[in-house]
Amino acid sequence: MGEYSSVYSWIWDRSNLRLRLQLIRCPHQMGGPEYEGRIILFPSTGSLELRSLTLNDSASYSVIIFPAGATAQFGRTTLAIYDKVSNVSVTSSSTDLVEFSGSVSLSCSASGSSLSFLWLNGSSEVTASDRVQLTDGGSSLTIITVTRFDQGPFRCSVSNPVSTGTSDPVNLSISYGPEHMNLILSPSQGYFAVGSDISLTCSVGSRPPAQFKWFLNGDQLPDTGSEIRLMNVQMSQSGNYSCQAFNGKTLRSQTSQPSAIGVLEKISASSVKPSTNLPVEGTSVNLTCEASGSVLTRKWMKDGSDLTPTDNMTLSDNNRVLTFDTVTRKDSGEYFCQISNPISSDGAKYVMTVNYGPENVQIKGPNKINIKGTLKLTCSAESTPSARFTWFLNGTEVLTNSAEYIKEEVGFSDSANYICQAWNNITERTSSSVVQGLTVTDSTKILRNKIQNKKKICMRTFPLQENNKYKLSDDLPFSRVMSNVWTEASCQDCRCSAVITEIQFEIIVLTVTYLFKFN
Repeated sequence: MGEYSSVYSWIWDRSNLRLRLQLIRCPHQMGGPEYEGRIILFPSTGSLELRSLTLNDSASYSVIIFPAGATAQFGRTTLAIYDKVSNVSVTSSSTDLVEFSGSVSLSCSASGSSLSFLWLNGSSEVTASDRVQLTDGGSSLTIITVTRFDQGPFRCSVSNPVSTGTSDPVNLSISYGPEHMNLILSPSQGYFAVGSDISLTCSVGSRPPAQFKWFLNGDQLPDTGSEIRLMNVQMSQSGNYSCQAFNGKTLRSQTSQPSAIGVLEKISASSVKPSTNLPVEGTSVNLTCEASGSVLTRKWMKDGSDLTPTDNMTLSDNNRVLTFDTVTRKDSGEYFCQISNPISSDGAKYVMTVNYGPENVQIKGPNKINIKGTLKLTCSAESTPSARFTWFLNGTEVLTNSAEYIKEEVGFSDSANYICQAWNNITERTSSSVVQGLTVTDSTKILRNKIQNKKKICMRTFPLQENNKYKLSDDLPFSRVMSNVWTEASCQDCRCSAVITEIQFEIIVLTVTYLFKFN
């Protein structure tokens, strides 16, 4: 009979319009007082109605029908009676747990019969796993090594074929953290100007909320809470800030990575100062780059381009000092020092002129000059600043502070050795030219002697007539002399009427033109 302990039977016989009813409950007939008033038989259909059911009515029932003139028919059915599900509730061994450090057991109870149990975490069904155990027919749930995802809400759903019931939710408080710390700096930059406002916020995953401590360069600050504000910051507040979070339930703590804050003064009043205002070639010179404020970097430029130090240059003291071990005239130029920090920049320039010389002193002018002519000698020298010149005649000073020596209507006494001496008032150096020898001559006398000694080159000679005209260059009117000296002229074909002779003198070159006419 399966799970039922009793079998009920009734016999229905309608032969000769007679009904024969035998109600049997195996192994006994249904004749006890517990059925009194609860059983009704419907002869027209052979149906049996059982009222006011109790759990004890659960059994197998059978019926035998004897049709007239036919073989008896047998039927059987099973009746199961259930109590409705009610009073579903869940109890927990603990509701305050620490992640990874504890286990919890949940027990589900309910009224009713033939109960089935189903556990829910939120809206998801809980199934058995390495950490989850279901026992006692599913009414007990055990979670080993709880995590934050086991906090619920947990519900127990109880059912049987005729009803369902669900418990109230049960939540577990699972403490965890601190973890995943993040220190946020706002504004998000590493350097700030004096007087700025800064905030630091420490975020962390923790249950219950963590308690915070703040540190500057390892020293604890009085501030508490997840955020601190630095108002009107000063340079003394520069350093590495960090926060530490502590969970009083898990007894765990975590410290953030440090966040560096640099508080700087803006750069101003930049300057480039030389060790001497009058650098002289061959000496040592320093250019020092200074500024007010927080100087982090210095960059040097020369004449608008990045400075590339040569063998005679040295940068020192974090590029603050540019040293010329032996300065040269090629080092002259505009020097610019760019000073900067992450919040500001400034610069200053210095034009350096390297003083040198005098060198290569030279005199330009004639070595010979005709008497009563004008003498002009010019002295030059390589020098910065420009040299001052002094003239000497045969060792005697004759003129100062002039690059030119001019003498009008020179005489024979001006024939001498001339020297120009150059002096640089910055370098305090002097240099002299080579000796310039000058000879003063009488060009008239020389010309007469030259003409008298001129050889005749004519192939044929003709007497000069008194009406012949002679002309010499305008500055030497020697017509009368020529008429006395020159008695023959050359003419190869008797048509040439002129002979051009170039006479060179020691001081000047004259071209003498003789014009002749023939009858």
